[in-house]
Amino acid sequence: MTTHRGRARRFGDDINTDYIIASSRKKETLDESILKRYLLEAVDPAFAASVRPGDIIVAGRNFGCGSAMEVAATVLLAAGIPVVIAESFARSFYRNAINNGLLAIECETADILEGDPLAVAIDSSGTAIINERTGRWEMRPALGGIAGDILAAGGLVAYLRREGRFVPSAARSH
Repeated sequence: MTTHRGRARRFGDDINTDYIIASSRKKETLDESILKRYLLEAVDPAFAASVRPGDIIVAGRNFGCGSAMEVAATVLLAAGIPVVIAESFARSFYRNAINNGLLAIECETADILEGDPLAVAIDSSGTAIINERTGRWEMRPALGGIAGDILAAGGLVAYLRREGRFVPSAARSH
């Protein structure tokens, strides 16, 4: 079992990739170690400086909408944010998250407040999201197939280094 514990960092609906990291910043560099200083500055200019490793982004609907720039997912990881919980994700952001080893979980977020202590526990049966302030928890099914394999490996590059190619889960068990 893998468990992530961190404080909730709360955002609303429609947080687009240019809010996550501004296009003007991406013109200067794509180095996540530099870009993390500007994380979500369009929404909260003080946010990047306040991030602690292990913080968990919590948002409403349509997180990661907008452009399909992979750096929107990698800059979150570079800032030490291992998990994003949202009511829904833009499809391209969701795939970029998986391909880079960023855990993106869809669940109800309305009752999670800024600063709430959260635990995200992952095992073969699924992912449990626990709000330690309220005691409420929600269980989400395990991510299956190749996407689950990529995420479990820590991202697409790690998966391909380990496997050497795409190998369906069923083929590995024989």
